[in-house]
Amino acid sequence: MDQPNPTKPTASHDTSLTVVDKLRMLLDITKKISRSLDLDEVLNLVMETLDSLLPYDAAGIYLIEQSVEDPSHYVLKSKVIRGYDIPFALIEPRLRLGEGFIGHVSQTGSPIISPDVSEDKRYFKARVQTRSEMVAPIISNDKVIGAFDLESDRLNAYNEDDLSILQLLASQVAIIIEKSKLQEQAIEKKRIEAQLEIARQVQLELLPDADPEFSNFDISAYIFPTEEVSGDYYDWVRIFDDQIGIIVADAVGKGIPAALLMSFLRASLRAGVQIGYAPHIALSKVNNLLWDSTEDHQFITAIYGILDGTNRTFVFSNAGHNPPMLIKPNGEFRYVEYGDTPLGMFSDAQYHQHFIRFEQGQVMVIYTDGITEAANEDGEEYGTERFAKSVLECIEMPAKRMIDYIRKGVADFTERKFLDDDGTLFIVKAL
Repeated sequence: MDQPNPTKPTASHDTSLTVVDKLRMLLDITKKISRSLDLDEVLNLVMETLDSLLPYDAAGIYLIEQSVEDPSHYVLKSKVIRGYDIPFALIEPRLRLGEGFIGHVSQTGSPIISPDVSEDKRYFKARVQTRSEMVAPIISNDKVIGAFDLESDRLNAYNEDDLSILQLLASQVAIIIEKSKLQEQAIEKKRIEAQLEIARQVQLELLPDADPEFSNFDISAYIFPTEEVSGDYYDWVRIFDDQIGIIVADAVGKGIPAALLMSFLRASLRAGVQIGYAPHIALSKVNNLLWDSTEDHQFITAIYGILDGTNRTFVFSNAGHNPPMLIKPNGEFRYVEYGDTPLGMFSDAQYHQHFIRFEQGQVMVIYTDGITEAANEDGEEYGTERFAKSVLECIEMPAKRMIDYIRKGVADFTERKFLDDDGTLFIVKAL
């Protein structure tokens, strides 16, 4: 907010100015303010040049904003003021909608000329010297966004011609405000796009370059593309010639925060693999690291397990993730409903270890909820039933072709190129 000018001289109309003179001066002001998109600079320039056109002793431009104390309510915040006593200016005045001339104009959209403020019950006494006042609404796209206020120490200081000029100037201020907002939105959009690109690159660098080649198993994994990078992640790491670690995870959030969580998880789990931690111990260690290192509401759902090619077993722990789907060669399937709390949600959380022995032809599908929650234009979700049906229809295919088939089913259902949220598939087929 601009600092007040307590030494400003008393306003007096220059009666020698004709309407044409005033319009020329208004045009000159408009040209000056249109050269900048800096809102503070523009509003200060308006105040500096306005006095020669419409003399005033105090003035202010107020914009409607959400209340910090109560976001469900709106208040008027002074963006620039002149001529008020310093104590009033230092509190950065805020007015309620409907309060005083300024609040009334902002609420109704109707301008006010008050030749004698002492005779008007709507007057809010913010300045002892004020005798008359004029307020015009600032309107953008047919919506009142604020008010332009002029005050004089003289009675009957403003007339209808003055109001017309103030309204024209208020309309120019509205245009500049709108342009400034569009500029801010464009800058913010570029910033977000840059962040998303960084997050996308982080995500791609974290993912394996290829599917694992593993004795007795056919394995393939894939992340569905989204317009906005979310927190899905998968990885595999070779432990021994006949053992690989498998991780599928979904970090809360989007963009760079989610990418950082994925990076943290990858580094932590790979360190656990090198040490030789069992899955439930590894997840407990990661959970405590997350709890100590991240902010509230940052957590990860994950399945981490060790696939043994010789024994044809999968020993795993589930940290609040979707249950894996296990399909027998005869088509019978079940969801392996074992799960503990997400990583980073509670301190010292304990994780349990579970065991699957694969028969020849048995298939395990690990997935994230971005697939089952993918919605069509009517808001209907793909759901677990359609997902299971799609898996069963392609069960005889190689793992990579299964993924292609399921992807097509989701795309046909949603009729969209991108999902709202990342969706991950990790398929393990016992040969």
